[in-house]
Amino acid sequence: MTGRSPLHAHDDSPTPNLAGVAEPLELTRSIIVRLREGEPEAGVLLERAYRDAMVRFCRGYVGRWEDAEDAVQDVFCKVLAATEVPDNFRAWLYRIARNHCLNLVRNRNRRKDQYALPAEDEVEADLTGQLTRLLEVEMGAKVRDVLLLLPESTREALRMRYVEGLSRAEIAEVLELQESIIKSRLFEGLKRIREELARTATRTG
Repeated sequence: MTGRSPLHAHDDSPTPNLAGVAEPLELTRSIIVRLREGEPEAGVLLERAYRDAMVRFCRGYVGRWEDAEDAVQDVFCKVLAATEVPDNFRAWLYRIARNHCLNLVRNRNRRKDQYALPAEDEVEADLTGQLTRLLEVEMGAKVRDVLLLLPESTREALRMRYVEGLSRAEIAEVLELQESIIKSRLFEGLKRIREELARTATRTG
């Protein structure tokens, strides 16, 4: 493997764009302006810029695609109804989406709704693929297995960083935690994956 290891990336390293979901900066600026001015076109631009990413993100919490679609519509309604729109729009949007999805899951658990959720490895498929490419390994199945051993809080941070492409600062804002905690979760998660992959290579070598 060549180049600097992602385990040793500094805080000011560029946000990974492994999934091709980099923020469309100019489009986001247009959304912010139109939301603040109450223009109807804001909703169209919001759908265009963030719908697919939001559906994928929400599905990681609520499970079913159709529930994720419904959740995204609710999230967009909340955004369009907001009286204040911050400059750090993307982190704000993801925080609204995460909180909404967590509320849906809590309500579902209270009602004891019964239906089959997708297997965890299915939900983590995008993250498995991104980390397999990031770490330049060919053991995607093993990466998936190690991911499922990590705490959900670590997997959540990894998803936000390497699937959604959020910066460490944005993740910290979404989760309402200190950036140092996010940095630690990402570091420890990647470290654990590397260690397990190394053990596997040693056993099979």
